[in-house]
Amino acid sequence: MTSLTLVIGNKNYSSWSMRPWLVLRQADIDFKEVRIPLYWPESAAQLTAWSPSGKVPALHDGEIKVWDSLAICEYLAERFPEKQLWPADATARAVARSISAEMHAGFAALREHLSMNVRARYPGAGRTAESLADIARIVTIWTDCRARFGAGGDFLFGRFGIADAMYAPVVLRFRTYGVELAGAARAYADAVLALPAVQEWVADAVAETERIERFERDASL
Repeated sequence: MTSLTLVIGNKNYSSWSMRPWLVLRQADIDFKEVRIPLYWPESAAQLTAWSPSGKVPALHDGEIKVWDSLAICEYLAERFPEKQLWPADATARAVARSISAEMHAGFAALREHLSMNVRARYPGAGRTAESLADIARIVTIWTDCRARFGAGGDFLFGRFGIADAMYAPVVLRFRTYGVELAGAARAYADAVLALPAVQEWVADAVAETERIERFERDASL
C-alpha cells in the first residue's frame, strides 16, 4: 500500500497541481490522489486540513508533508533516485534546475493573460507585449534545451523529467490559446501532448463539471 498521497485542485484549472502529479504518474510511482475543487465555500477548510499553506498541491508521505510543486518534485527525486527525474550530467542538471525554477518563479504575464483552462479554446486571446515576451522566452528555452541536451529522446533533456513536468501545463495553455509553434518547439509540444499521463489528465479535466468564472472568458475576445 502506498504511503504517498497527492492533494490537487481542479484538473481543468490547476497547473501547479498538474506538475507533481505528472511526475508521479509518468515515473510510475504509486500514489493516492485527493482532489479538492477550488474556490468553493468549503474549499479553504478542506485545503487547510491537508496543506500548511492552504494551497495545492500538497504531498503527504507518512508524517512528511511537502506543499509546493517544485519542492514536491525535488522530494520525489530524492525519494526515488532510480527514476532519474533530473538529468545525470551535471551541466544538463544545472540547466534543468534553472529552467524549472524560472518556470516556478517567472512568466507572470503568461499566468495572467493565458490562464490554465484545459477544455476551453481561445485562439489568439491573451496577447499582450508582456505575454508575447513570455511566450518567446519559453520557445527559446525549449529550442535550446532540445538542441543541447535532447538527443536521447523527445523531451527537453532526452528522457522525460521534472523540467518537462514544469512546462507541460504551458503546452496545454498554448493549445488553449492557439499559440503557433514551429520546428523543435512544435515537436516538443506534440511529444508532451502524446504522453499517456498528459492524455489522462486532459480526459479527467474535460470530465470535470465545476466551472470557475475567473478562469473563463468570452471566446470572441
